[in-house]
Amino acid sequence: MMIELIKCHGSGNDFLLIDEMDRDYGFTEESRADLAKSLCNRETELGADGILFILSSTKADARMRVFNSDGSEASMCGNGLRCAARYICEKLGVTEAIVETMKANLQVKKETDIFPGVPTYNVEISPVSFRLEDLPLKLDQEELIQQKIPSLSNDLVFTALAVPNPHLVAIVNNDQVESNMQKELSEKVNGPNEWFPDGVNVSFIKLLEKGKIYVRTFERGVGFTNACGTAMSSSSLVTCLIGENQFEEKISVYNNGGMVQCVVHKEGDRYTIDLIGNATYMYKATVDAISQKVTDKHNYSEQEAYHHLREHAQTVLDAK
Repeated sequence: MMIELIKCHGSGNDFLLIDEMDRDYGFTEESRADLAKSLCNRETELGADGILFILSSTKADARMRVFNSDGSEASMCGNGLRCAARYICEKLGVTEAIVETMKANLQVKKETDIFPGVPTYNVEISPVSFRLEDLPLKLDQEELIQQKIPSLSNDLVFTALAVPNPHLVAIVNNDQVESNMQKELSEKVNGPNEWFPDGVNVSFIKLLEKGKIYVRTFERGVGFTNACGTAMSSSSLVTCLIGENQFEEKISVYNNGGMVQCVVHKEGDRYTIDLIGNATYMYKATVDAISQKVTDKHNYSEQEAYHHLREHAQTVLDAK
C-alpha cells in the first residue's frame, strides 16, 4: 500500500502527517500502531516522534489522532496540533477551525508569524485538571501542587496535571537541568512503578526572567524530544500559579527545538492555554507501507526560516 504523507514539525517535535479525509487507507487500530513503530523508527529514511492521522469529523471541522513512535496513542499533542491546524485550515481554505481530539474539540487559528517567514498557528490546550485520578497518579491525596513526593525524590518539588495527557513538572536550577536527574526520574516513572501506572511526561523548567522560561521534556512513549507542546503549556501554567509569570500575558517558552509563546487564561477554577508557535513543512513524499521505500519526495523551503528562529532562541539561552 502506498501512503502519501507530509513530514512536518512544531518546535523540532517532528511528525508524519497522513490525510484520511479524502482517502480511506483501511487502517485498523493495530495497523496504525504498527505503522507508527515502523515509519517513525529513526533508523529508517523517514523517522519521527509520531504520526498525525487527519480524519473527517461529525463534531468538528476535522479530527486528529496522534500515535507515538512506540505505537501508543496520545490523548493530545500540542506541537502536533499546530501542524494539523495548518494542514486542516489550508485544506479547507479557512483561517480558524475546530479540531476534534481524543478528549476535547479544540479551537485553532492562523497567527501572525512568531518569527519572519515562519508559518505560525495558535491552538487551544484544554481541558486542564489537577485531579490526580485524571493522570492517574497514585498518592493518598487529591492534588499535587508544588509538593514533594519523598518516595520519588527528596530534592524536587512537583506539580502534577493533566492537559489532558499527564504531566509531572518541576522548577529546577541550572545544575539540575544539566545533570542526569531528569533522565533517571523519567525512566523510573515510565517503567513499572508505584506512582504512574500509565506513565507520565516529565518536564524540568528553568526560569530565565519574567516572561521567559526554558522547558525540557521527557515524553511518555517517546523519550527526550526537542519540545513538547502540552508540556510547555503545562509549565507556563505552573509558573503563573506561583507568581513567576502572569495570567493573560504572553510567555516566551524556549526549548531545544526553538521557542513558542503561551498565554494562560483563568476563568474561575477553569484554565485554558493558548499555544502559539511554528507549523513547519519539511517535505512531502509517498511511502510503501510494507517496504518503507520512499518515492516522489518533494522538499519544502521553510526550514531555513525556522533555522533562524532556532538560532535566535539559542542566543537567548546562551545569554542566560
